[in-house]
Amino acid sequence: MNSGFYSHLDLPSEEILSSCIHCGMCLQACPTYNLTFDEVSSPRGRIRLIKYVAEGKLPLTEKFAYEMNFCLDCQACETACPAGVKYGSLVEAARVHVEHSEYVSPLARLIKKIAFRKILPNFGLLKLLSRILRFYQKSFIRKPIENVLKIFSKKLYEVNRLSPQISDYFSDAIFPEVVPAKGDRKFVVLFPVGCLMNVMFSDINKDTIELLSKLGCEIIIPKNQTCCGSLPAHNGDLEQARKLARTTIESFSNYNYDFIISNSAGCGAFMKEYGHILKDDEDYSIKAKEFSAKVRDIMEFIYHNFDLSNYETKNEIEITYHEACHLVHTQKISEEPKQVLKQIKGLKLILLNEATMCCGSAGIYNIVNYEYSMEILERKMKNIQATNAKIVLTGNPGCLGQIKYGTEKFHVKVEVIHPITLLNKIIN
Repeated sequence: MNSGFYSHLDLPSEEILSSCIHCGMCLQACPTYNLTFDEVSSPRGRIRLIKYVAEGKLPLTEKFAYEMNFCLDCQACETACPAGVKYGSLVEAARVHVEHSEYVSPLARLIKKIAFRKILPNFGLLKLLSRILRFYQKSFIRKPIENVLKIFSKKLYEVNRLSPQISDYFSDAIFPEVVPAKGDRKFVVLFPVGCLMNVMFSDINKDTIELLSKLGCEIIIPKNQTCCGSLPAHNGDLEQARKLARTTIESFSNYNYDFIISNSAGCGAFMKEYGHILKDDEDYSIKAKEFSAKVRDIMEFIYHNFDLSNYETKNEIEITYHEACHLVHTQKISEEPKQVLKQIKGLKLILLNEATMCCGSAGIYNIVNYEYSMEILERKMKNIQATNAKIVLTGNPGCLGQIKYGTEKFHVKVEVIHPITLLNKIIN
């Protein structure tokens, strides 16, 4: 095997590279294969590419770099795979090497470096830039700029519309470090506010904290938080992801708590992988395993610890549920959110066709691969429209932004919210 291929990260074992039996069970589950019907754009095709390049049988080419980034890394193939192939770890490892190759422009590399190494870890800088963006989004200059973009660059116009609205407040500023439980305390939980969740989806953080308190949880909200490392990891900067994982572990180590609660599928999935990505770190391997063992998705946590069957809505509400990739495929959490929703009297859950198929958001995929992302989104929106539901629920910020955008682009009348937002309205 050509160790130079993986010179920037841990060398995958031959067992991992050879575990794919090429049965084709992944083909139907893969969004990009269903767009192109090209074998090389399927999971088994990409695995073969990765294996041949790793063994030195093929050079790292522009086509290889393209395919690694054309993949959404939704990991639906892992769910479909009868052999248990850990495809996500393979493609993310390959992306690390691509990031160090000639096929990433210096400008793109610089932008990612600034975003992942300067902005996301620095909450002060992130909030400053968010305030500037919020001013732009609310000011009179936005409309004229959008009109100009619409004339000269339709793609830039659409990407501008894809940008999530900056929240009117930041969630880390409206709560004390410790929020007490209402009534008898059942659990002490630690809550990471997240980087983008804190500035773009602060209302969901607020709903999460309020609901946890109502359910009898004391919530610790550390003030010295940073990015968990999820976004750098999924975009080829594993070195920075590991650094942020260590920082997160240290910043949470001064507190005593039962669980770490995440309301973002991508962040929760990555924090559950700390034990894996730091397994060879002498100083952090044990700490990382202990940390990951305490991470719970908010709906997973509610399902296993609370009974909501005594709550009901005033009127029947028809809802459907889109399963975020990093929740259903990475964390293997599928039935738990649906079972929690079914407990509430008055909520009519309508099953969504292809609920586990990616919506096309996938981090920054909808920006760098806009056209393909929209093809995937259109399929998702048609399925949502077919349910005739009034509300579509999903547990990841990227999915929320993408599907909300889809309601406008494809003229689908449905409200798009996080399950916790709905539950917080119902539970008093």
